[in-house]
Amino acid sequence: MHSGRVATRSPDPKNVHGTPPIDAVSLAIIEQLQEDGRRPYAAIGKAVGLSEAAVRQRVQKLLDQGVMQIVAVTDPLTVGLRRQAMVGINVEGDLDPVADALTAMDEVEYVVVTAGSFDLLIEIVCEDDDHLLETINKRIRTLPGVRSTESFVYLKLRKQTYTWGTR
Repeated sequence: MHSGRVATRSPDPKNVHGTPPIDAVSLAIIEQLQEDGRRPYAAIGKAVGLSEAAVRQRVQKLLDQGVMQIVAVTDPLTVGLRRQAMVGINVEGDLDPVADALTAMDEVEYVVVTAGSFDLLIEIVCEDDDHLLETINKRIRTLPGVRSTESFVYLKLRKQTYTWGTR
């Protein structure tokens, strides 16, 4: 089980999305928190050359701006969720209502609008195969606008990191 991981949005150097640019010090703070989300501000300050108060202020600003969030990341297996899958979805018509409906489902971890073979990619985390089948067959495939789905059941997770945004 991982705890206190930090997920960040990728820096937007051109600032086309209206988010404030992230300087090197803020990136260094994020990197410190990605290594250990519970690392004390004083220790982060020593590593990046700021006072504890300055680190606290920067972290709060990054949180307030939605640049990052500090969360506990669990291992799905240890909390009774034994089946994960990626599902590619093709949609007829407007993607937004389908994406909104998927976003509202507890089993759906993330929803991505894509270009390519699928209109949407989602990750589902379920208790078991029956739960996965019910979610796909009874809840996703029946959504208005869903034309087709293709499921990719996870057999083994080999890598999962949360270090993007500081590389």
